[in-house]
Parts: sequence; structure tokens; C-alpha cells
Amino acid sequence: MRHGTARSRLDPHKNLVGFMVGSVQYAIDIWRVREIVQPLPLTPLPYTHVAIVGVADHRGEVVPVVDLRKQFGEPTEVGRKTKWILLNAASRVVGIVVDSVTGPFGASDDQMRPPPTLGGGEARRGILAVTTHQNQMVFVVDPLLIEEIIHPALEQVLQSVPPPRVLEPGR
Repeated sequence: MRHGTARSRLDPHKNLVGFMVGSVQYAIDIWRVREIVQPLPLTPLPYTHVAIVGVADHRGEVVPVVDLRKQFGEPTEVGRKTKWILLNAASRVVGIVVDSVTGPFGASDDQMRPPPTLGGGEARRGILAVTTHQNQMVFVVDPLLIEEIIHPALEQVLQSVPPPRVLEPGR
């Protein structure tokens, strides 16, 4: 299922894709979004970040899947509105699991505010900015959060694959 039309992807006024995680609204840069799909069967990856729920085969491509609901501490039940947003991140396609997609919308640079600092220093929470849409606060997810979660797991998977076996001539 392809989300939106070519017109909405090229509309400079719609620069974010909104989605829900629990009861909180989030968004991500529309230029990172490749496609929005129904959840696919997953193959779990052991010993990875808690938010990585596995990999899926999407049209012949192995796609690592990050459940943002686990990352942001929300319940993780799959409902009929649960979607995967396929993103270009970490030099590959990565799926993120969200509770629902609210659609594309626009926010100009002057509407983006820095995320709030919460006591005890600035911990990496993965929020790039805060904006509003339809009178609701929206947290803009930093794509580097996805890359930071996925990169070590990909390295681990690549290291766990045994090297190809070289056969000696005559054997």
C-alpha cells in the first residue's frame, strides 16, 4: 500500500508525515519516508536493542524493523491501525512500527521549536523538534535515533554471518 500521491510527496508545504505512538503525536521528515505498509511477518534477531523487533522480507529486501512504541515506552499491542513506515535511514531501508499514521502535513522552520530539556542533563531522547498540527503538540523524531538503534544491530548481524567456505582444489 503506497501512502499518498506523487503530488503530496512533492508538495513543499507537506514536509512531515504524522503518526501516533500511544496517545502521542509524532512526525518524521517526509523525504525520509519511502512507503507505508501493513505489518509483515517478522524474523526476530537475538541480542539486539530492545526496540529492534526483527527483520522482514519486503519485496525481496531484508528490512530491519524498529518498534518506536518500545523505544518511547508505550504499549506494544498490534491493532488494526498499526502500520510500518519504511524509511531511508542508516544507508538502507528501515521499518518503524507505529500505532497509526495521521498523514502528511507542513511545518515551516519557524514553527519548529527545540525539544524541552528535562532535569539531569540532556539525555538523547530522539526528538529533533516540537511543532503543532491541528492544535496538537507533535514531536518530530530525529532520524539519527533510528540510525543509532539500527547501526550496532546491523554490525552484529554482519559479524555473526560465517565467512564463505573456500574449497581447496581437488576436494
